[in-house]
Amino acid sequence: MDIATRVWNHKWKIDPIVRSLIDTDFYKLLMCQSVFRNRRDTQVTFSLINRSSHIPLAQLIDEGELREQLDHIRTLSLTRGESTWLRGNTFYGKRQMFRPDFMEWFEGLRLPPYYLERVGDQYELTFEGSWPEVMLWEIPALAILMELRGRAVLHDMARFELQVLYARAMTQLWGKIQRLRVQPDLRIADFGTRRRHSFLWQDWCVQAMVEGLGDSFVGTSNCLIAKNRDLEAIGTNAHELPMVYAALAETDAALARAPYDVLSDWHEEHEGNLRIILPDTYGTTGFLKNAPDWLTQWTGIRIDSGDPAEGAEEAIRWWTEQGEDPREKLVIFSDGLDVDKILELFTQFTGRVKVSFGWGTLLTNDFRGLTPDDRLAPFSLVCKAVSANGRPTVKLSDNPNKALGSATEIERYKRVFGVGEQIERDVLV
Repeated sequence: MDIATRVWNHKWKIDPIVRSLIDTDFYKLLMCQSVFRNRRDTQVTFSLINRSSHIPLAQLIDEGELREQLDHIRTLSLTRGESTWLRGNTFYGKRQMFRPDFMEWFEGLRLPPYYLERVGDQYELTFEGSWPEVMLWEIPALAILMELRGRAVLHDMARFELQVLYARAMTQLWGKIQRLRVQPDLRIADFGTRRRHSFLWQDWCVQAMVEGLGDSFVGTSNCLIAKNRDLEAIGTNAHELPMVYAALAETDAALARAPYDVLSDWHEEHEGNLRIILPDTYGTTGFLKNAPDWLTQWTGIRIDSGDPAEGAEEAIRWWTEQGEDPREKLVIFSDGLDVDKILELFTQFTGRVKVSFGWGTLLTNDFRGLTPDDRLAPFSLVCKAVSANGRPTVKLSDNPNKALGSATEIERYKRVFGVGEQIERDVLV
């Protein structure tokens, strides 16, 4: 596909940014089923948070166009082919991953209303309602804003200028792939939906990874691309689950149990490579120190904040102290990765644990240095659950620059979870 010519010819009007309800990350659907089963009546609010406040989204993106794209998503429902794929496909070696009652609900779903307001140079975008419905706004909302920002930058470029831009971006990505292919035992997946440059570009990146890396490329988090390209859909769970469970806790004791209650519910539904611990929502050290014994039997751990090498070393120590062989455990790195860090971590931990990588923004949105003033450089945009049943949510993270919540609540959570001094690290993407 000639992406540059397609951009230039019709200014995107025949390409809605989000084409399907399954143009989302696989872990969202897995979590949605868990929420549908266990906490479907919980009322939540999600809110857009631009960590890169120097990017004036409201100046770059026309409000009418933003509403048009958001309104389009509310018209979407599962197609027959999408439903068949979800109902009948094998995911992680398991047939009928999605229960009939969940699928019946999902097949009748239309996403609930959104609330949009311009405040200065930014947009306030929120979603309120029942948890299973509202949570499915997160990924498409982020994809829309990221792509509209890109379209704004590309709008005034001439045809040849666009062709050169995309040729340089393709060359840059292919150079990364060539560096990665020298490691035949590498295992890497696309995790780049939420902050991609565009759907067409993510699809191209995935095809390049398939051709360039062969069996080392294990799949994509994007369900629509996985379906269309006959690839594995990759994903487990995310911070959203413990954040909401914790917000619902009535006491400090219940709050301390909340991250493990999440995984107890997950344990009942999933096995094998879906049993991956994400320990950093309220600090990895405290999580592992107080983890119940049954969690040591889980398949692995995902490192998503803080220093990735330190996080992996901490997991290795924990498994060893619990009498587990770390060489049989899986460590998935997924925070801010690019080629240098991937190769460094692969070399450092291969043979000590099973190593895998979820490559996100710098796979599907790396246009750094390719435009004047670097106007297409990726930035950090998130859409998080900020309240549950009227109670505020909190995220501490292993990087305090990723913390979310009021100062008072953050201090309470630090006390309950025993979080001490933390090292601040730049949040790049």
